[in-house]
Amino acid sequence: MMMKWFNHSGDEALQQLNSNTDAGLTVDAAEQRLVQYGTNELSEAQSISAMMLFLIQFKNPMLIVLAIGGVLSGAGGHMIDAIAILVIVLANALITFIQEMSAKKSLDALREMGAPNALVLRDGEWQKIPVKSLVPGDITKLNAGDVVGADLRLLSTNQLSIDESALTGESEPSEKHSDTLHAPELGIGDRVNMAFMSTIVSGGNGIGVVVGTGMDTEVGHIAHLMQSAETVDTPMQRRLHALSRALIAIAVASVACVIGIGISNGADWIEMLRTGISLCVAAIPEGLPTVVTVVLTMGANQMAKGRAQVRQLSSVETLGSTTVICSDKTGTLTQNQMQVVAYWSGGRSFDVTGQGFEPKGRFLDEEKNELDLEKTDELKYGLIISAICNDAQLTHKGQQYSIEGNPTEGALVVAAAKAGIYQKALMEEGFSVLKSFPFDSKRKMASTIVRGPHGRYWLVAKGAPDVLLKRSNAIYWGGEAQALTPELQQEVASGIAKFGDRALRTLALAFVEIDKADLEKAQSEHEQGLCFLAMHGIIDPPRPEVVDAVAQCADAGVRTVMITGDHAATAKAIAEDLGIRRSADELVLTGPELEEISDRELQTLAPKTTVFARVSPEHKQRIVKALQANDEVVAMTGDGVNDAPALRNADIGVAMGIAGTQVAKDSADLVLLDDNFSTIVTAVRQGRRIYDNLRKYLRAALTANVSEVSCVMFAFLLLGDNPLVPLTAVMILWINLFNDALPSLCLGWEKQEQDIMRRKPRKRNESFFAGGLGARILVRGLVHGGIVYALFAFALSLGASTAYAQTLAFITLMFILSIHLLDSRSFTSMFRINPFSNRLLLAVMLATTSVTLLIIYSPLGAVLFNTVPVSGKHLLMSLMIAALPTFVMSGIKELFSVKWL
Repeated sequence: MMMKWFNHSGDEALQQLNSNTDAGLTVDAAEQRLVQYGTNELSEAQSISAMMLFLIQFKNPMLIVLAIGGVLSGAGGHMIDAIAILVIVLANALITFIQEMSAKKSLDALREMGAPNALVLRDGEWQKIPVKSLVPGDITKLNAGDVVGADLRLLSTNQLSIDESALTGESEPSEKHSDTLHAPELGIGDRVNMAFMSTIVSGGNGIGVVVGTGMDTEVGHIAHLMQSAETVDTPMQRRLHALSRALIAIAVASVACVIGIGISNGADWIEMLRTGISLCVAAIPEGLPTVVTVVLTMGANQMAKGRAQVRQLSSVETLGSTTVICSDKTGTLTQNQMQVVAYWSGGRSFDVTGQGFEPKGRFLDEEKNELDLEKTDELKYGLIISAICNDAQLTHKGQQYSIEGNPTEGALVVAAAKAGIYQKALMEEGFSVLKSFPFDSKRKMASTIVRGPHGRYWLVAKGAPDVLLKRSNAIYWGGEAQALTPELQQEVASGIAKFGDRALRTLALAFVEIDKADLEKAQSEHEQGLCFLAMHGIIDPPRPEVVDAVAQCADAGVRTVMITGDHAATAKAIAEDLGIRRSADELVLTGPELEEISDRELQTLAPKTTVFARVSPEHKQRIVKALQANDEVVAMTGDGVNDAPALRNADIGVAMGIAGTQVAKDSADLVLLDDNFSTIVTAVRQGRRIYDNLRKYLRAALTANVSEVSCVMFAFLLLGDNPLVPLTAVMILWINLFNDALPSLCLGWEKQEQDIMRRKPRKRNESFFAGGLGARILVRGLVHGGIVYALFAFALSLGASTAYAQTLAFITLMFILSIHLLDSRSFTSMFRINPFSNRLLLAVMLATTSVTLLIIYSPLGAVLFNTVPVSGKHLLMSLMIAALPTFVMSGIKELFSVKWL
């Protein structure tokens, strides 16, 4: 357990680390500690070589069975069959290997976040050293723009502020001091006397002593969580594994059954082995891994057009089965742009419109009437103070506006700019800044002495309302300064409470006129006897499009949960504004409360909780696991380093592409290129469509496999002691990989079903065959197999050769499966969809059928398939009979709503 350095004074920390601020560590002591503690770097998880990664791909049971079939085909003299099968095995393994090689590199990105050098006191001299050489006890100096090189207990600060948003999720820089904190438990964001590795100094300077390096830092702790995070199979991966096991069991059972029947009837065991190989090939959809990869790639490309970049193909359809989206607040649900949305002065409240940093907006009274700035002194004066008493700057390139400086000060600059008030313009009008007293965490205020255009002098101030009230003896009320009576103080308190109910950060404004002779007085004397003027209500506002996105998720049966490092009141208010929290019965849990409950209790509370606030990376992992324990399929969104472990643990991690850290992106499965939560809704829709299309492919492919197996089984059961095989292994391979797989791929372009976003999410353990699909595959496959066998037996009964009968069976099966594809386009009926809406499917069906017929009617057919040309009469008969099962059974399904047809 890490020591709670924030509970110790700076002197105590120095004493425990045997260091001092006069000379720091000696070079010898630092070298000894470097040996003791190791370099200040994040350790790497054990990696796997590329060769081993490639070999691992062959552990797929389907590939193993196919490989055995290929070897046996070669041993039996069927070299074409053997080569075709082994090429398929190799291609599938290679595709998966390439996918794995592009896996996450999040720990590498985490290492790159560190600073290259640090300014350290050693042997009494300040010197720059590589940050990896820092050791506990080193005294290090921080300046604006520095990346903190290790975890520090701060010893002294001068207006020090540090951007910890990537670590804590809070958009506002943390104001630091060196005083001892006495609370026994504090989240990272509340440890204001500490500085943490990889965070950025946004202002001021300070000195601290190193208390943790490498894996003993907070970032190192996150790295450990990421290394130890379990890899979670996507729902589709689990379904494919289950499907593979089922197909292998069916293949083995079929082969055993046929070989057993044949040998018991006195058939040659070598011939039975060859027949078994044909059955094995028929039972397994060889193209399944490849087709799934291709369909998912198509889906990934379509998602990219919708501003969502897929990093792991197997996760493409996972959003379609997502039941809970756990979303970070800052930068995901909100804009990560602090904005003034309300203004209070003289007992009046005003609303401020506009979005982000763009200086466009209006100031409205309580009746939503636009204010005339020249007739509203309390507003005009407040915006002038906001512009002058400010170090932030509003910049823009083209139409893109941004803030340089403190985000809260930037919000004031933008508010003033919305009224056409700019610091530079005020200076041109005659205002001039004579002296500034910057903000510090002890005073909780900042002030500036300015000279007005008419030679009068003012001290203008901004800060916490309670601080400015204590320093005020007057208030601007009714267009003039009045004595600050208890009654008026209560009015101010009421205004603060109203802003608090809206979870607004409150910043007050005050002023006092001073004499020229008093300009040189001390700061403490100037900041007294103020006239309290107004308050700004500031918030990181919700993204306007998120409300509709959350509502669409709810309609689709997907619950949205907010998980944030921010305060509970702010998170609760944002959640209610967005429609995430809809009733008082829905719980809001905080990090400290999570510390007090067990995982089992959390599992019970998780379904009733819509907001988790002030949470740590461990808490986020616990929340994700608690939801998964309730059989939820969890999507976790985030943008910070603190989100990375939970992004890995979730069923699908979703990172922000613009504001997200590289660590978050590399830990995620999906990256939103526009940082727009509503893009998730588009991804959910795409995920569901992709899953539907995969099921359509499986329906077509597995129906083909059942057709092939059943026609061979019928032959063994009905043709007596010396049965002939209706289809050879190479014929089956050709149909599976060419006549069936290529057109089936086109099902990936099918448009979404009309009810796709009105369905409830699929259950985590729902199989591919839900909704009667399994029965439909079996029934149609048996009917198809029976027809193929019947035409094979018919040709033999006419005295035709085995090659002629097999060719007729081959052509019939090809026609049957091509026509069946038309019905596989929908889960309702082929009669309810436009037959020409998927022109690509029609074109590919026509092309593959034509190529196969050309081969059969050329000498090449005899070489590849051992086929012979069939008569025109038998070809037409085959086509007409092949059309019957699809049209008849689809018609019955349409008329009588029979699911298993």
